[in-house]
Amino acid sequence: MPNLFIVATPIGNLEDITLRALRILKEVCLIAAEDTRTTRHLLNFYQIKTPLESYYEQNKLLKLDYLMGKLREGDIALVSEAGMPTISDPGYELINRAIQEGIGIVPVPGPSAITTSIAVSGMPADRFLYIGFLPRKKGEREQRVQEIANEKGAIVALEAPHRLQQSLACMLTILGDRRIAICRELTKIHEETFRGSISQALAYFTQPKGEFTLVIEGKKDEKPSLTPEVRNRLRKLKNSGIHVKEASNKIAKETGIPRKDIYQAWLEEENI
Repeated sequence: MPNLFIVATPIGNLEDITLRALRILKEVCLIAAEDTRTTRHLLNFYQIKTPLESYYEQNKLLKLDYLMGKLREGDIALVSEAGMPTISDPGYELINRAIQEGIGIVPVPGPSAITTSIAVSGMPADRFLYIGFLPRKKGEREQRVQEIANEKGAIVALEAPHRLQQSLACMLTILGDRRIAICRELTKIHEETFRGSISQALAYFTQPKGEFTLVIEGKKDEKPSLTPEVRNRLRKLKNSGIHVKEASNKIAKETGIPRKDIYQAWLEEENI
């Protein structure tokens, strides 16, 4: 039974391809490529002569039956313009049809702009949410950003240069001035990683050029604070004659405020 190989290709530097990926691209009968020009450049660099067939967003349904026919005859490799196929790129429909017909799906992992950006962002990578490209329309973009406003982990998004300013402005309004890392032209000659706040990024990228991956800080847990209501509760306990330790433990349990902060507030009450 033939296999459909899902092959990751470099996101910039052609040397980032794996030895296994090169072997697979040489051995398959056909390569279905999102951008045949980009893939041809890669194949020429490594002197690979395997036939290419275009398979991109606008023709993916028209090419589906043709590619399935070829797949029944022999192995096919699916590649996107860069990185891992199907991650904000075409490929889902072909993979799903192949699964339905019992054809093997074999991943050949490699470069990814998502994990590369998180790795260099300087932010915790134990949890993150990938949201792909933000919507083009202002209202839909605002709704998407609002949906991820309470996400605790880092948020990873892709953006085109001509929409970067609008997206950053939208994030600043809805998310606040959070930390952000913006990776531009990863692994290419003009590679750059900006780290700072969203407002600083807006001021820095006045004429954006290249391909961008954004890593936005997740929402921080709000630290419980000594609000007037909490201070009033502490004052009542103090006036009742309760010991400071017991009062501190009681309010800490009720509010989550650290006992040392409550103790400090108790001392401040004595000085008033």
